[in-house]
Amino acid sequence: MIQPDKKLRSFIEEEIIPRYASFDKAHQEDHVHSVIEQSLKLAPFYDVSIDMVYAIAAYHDLGLEKDRKTHHLVSGQIVMEDERLLQWFSHEQIETMAKAVEDHRASSDHEPRSIYGKIVAEADRLIDTDTILRRTIQYGFKHYPDFGKEAHIKRALDHLDEKYAEGGYLRLWIPESPNAERLKVLQQLIKQKAKIRELIELVYEQVKSALL
Repeated sequence: MIQPDKKLRSFIEEEIIPRYASFDKAHQEDHVHSVIEQSLKLAPFYDVSIDMVYAIAAYHDLGLEKDRKTHHLVSGQIVMEDERLLQWFSHEQIETMAKAVEDHRASSDHEPRSIYGKIVAEADRLIDTDTILRRTIQYGFKHYPDFGKEAHIKRALDHLDEKYAEGGYLRLWIPESPNAERLKVLQQLIKQKAKIRELIELVYEQVKSALL
């Protein structure tokens, strides 16, 4: 795998990635590392700058420092305002990076404006059933601490239906990626109401135990 500029990597690892430590369990350092890894795996298939792809992936969720609802827009603003990036990128490149960050959100109503946006959006949508279920429950514990077990399970089931089920709002912008096939498998699982509930209950107990 082609690696980004060494000095850029040092900057990102020392100054950017640690900022994820304060976010909810679904968006901490393991998440940004995953998005970076998946982005760098997709990048060689396109005529893109590896350094730009790397930086976009690293900055994509920083807006969570403000709030979740507008985090994609805030993340883009952070990219535009971080003058340290001028050590590696032109103003035009930084603008492209900011737009890519803004376009990464799964609930976005428009297609990403560049291949850079499509890459980070695809990497952010890593379809892995175990990871999705765990992060869904973790998010519930973080943002709805007063919920009981049944409320957490219902919220998780509703979220899966709204986002991942057939007709859900999740969109994949690189159809040839492994995510497409994984999504089909997850969609079939979601249709099996008893099975998906059983899995969510199991994950709920695991996450709850880890928090005790």
